[in-house]
Amino acid sequence: MDRTVSMDDIPLNKFHIKVAIYTTGGKFCDGYILGVIAIALSLLGPQLELSAFWYGLIGSSALIGLFLGSFFFGWLTDKIGRKPIYMATIALFVLISVLQYFVSTQEQLFILRLLLGFTISAEYATGATLLSELIPRKNRGTILACLNAMWTVGFVVSVVAGYTMLHFGGDEIWRWILVSSAVPAFILLILRLGSAESPRWLMSKGKVEKAKKVVDKHFGRHVRVDDLVIEERKKTEIKEIFNKKYRTRTAFAGLFWCLHVLPYFGMMTFLPVVFDSLKIEDEFLSTLISNLFQLAGAVAGVVIMDKISRRNFVIYSFLILAVSLGLLVLIPNPTSAVIIACFSIYVFIASGSGNLQTVYPSEMFPTHVRSTAVGFATMISRIGAALGTFLLPISLDALGIQITMGILTGILLLALFISIKWAPETRNVSLEKAANVNAS
Repeated sequence: MDRTVSMDDIPLNKFHIKVAIYTTGGKFCDGYILGVIAIALSLLGPQLELSAFWYGLIGSSALIGLFLGSFFFGWLTDKIGRKPIYMATIALFVLISVLQYFVSTQEQLFILRLLLGFTISAEYATGATLLSELIPRKNRGTILACLNAMWTVGFVVSVVAGYTMLHFGGDEIWRWILVSSAVPAFILLILRLGSAESPRWLMSKGKVEKAKKVVDKHFGRHVRVDDLVIEERKKTEIKEIFNKKYRTRTAFAGLFWCLHVLPYFGMMTFLPVVFDSLKIEDEFLSTLISNLFQLAGAVAGVVIMDKISRRNFVIYSFLILAVSLGLLVLIPNPTSAVIIACFSIYVFIASGSGNLQTVYPSEMFPTHVRSTAVGFATMISRIGAALGTFLLPISLDALGIQITMGILTGILLLALFISIKWAPETRNVSLEKAANVNAS
């Protein structure tokens, strides 16, 4: 049978759905692991005699690990393949999560959380890359957007699970709260057994027969493989993403992600503190409303991802985000209703547009450096997340809520300017054409 259909144009099948579920499951674990520490810290702090320094260090340790590992694992995934990293990360999630039960010092917990962040960085670099290389172009944006949406679900579920486990009481319950992340990770590890390698990666390395076997097994013998690489086969070289051809895209991928998460991580981590500074009386209700809008935004982002252009999505999102926080600076003595409305809009749009983080970078680069570039963008984004988490409480204490909101608004306006200047359009085109700078 002649190979007449491109992988980009075949209908979505059971294999696509299965890979999508297994990959979004990894993002669920990421969100769960990063979210569960907040509740555990409130309990383990007195037992491990944590100082303010250690509270901050352990709270941000996974983010530090994410920063340290992202670029390395991006390069390694392009070097040795998607599948080995795809399997190893989940196995490590299980092992390290369980080891948290046995910690007896603040240093031990810091190291384990650092290692978890390091492992999460591998999942960030690999999951979106693998999924983008397997999903047809008309479904690519929607399914990739599910990665970030599922991260949000994992984060919220970790909060619910942590509060539920608190009712079982006991001084050591924080250990079980931390270990609980091993449960979804173990289930996912079993499901991922037998996963396939990316045919695009195999073709980029000249492994044509292996690519054909994967395509024949999961998509059919009528599906082409000769169009999966539009350029001469190249080695994976880190320096390529910084050359004249790709450096603008590399800068945009890292900066739009970094400037998006900088205010978001800080405010979501310390939302009760922010609401207290704004003189909101019912902090629990306000936090609950914000989390509901966070989930709603994540779902909305998935729904609209392939219905509007990527470029317009990122530009108008930053505009609305800047306005929502800017109103808190411009309106003197805003009422509780105004504050909650502004934050709800911010959280809804931030969560929805956050789905671009798992879509956009994966579409901007060719196969042989795709994961390297995604890893670099992830690394830059973790700088923003760590800075937001570390500096927000300091800024609130030293400068006050209004100046802090003004600074965050300025950051979002900078992101808007960068997006207007550099954001490419990658929606509804083949992955090869989307990654072709000369065609954009």
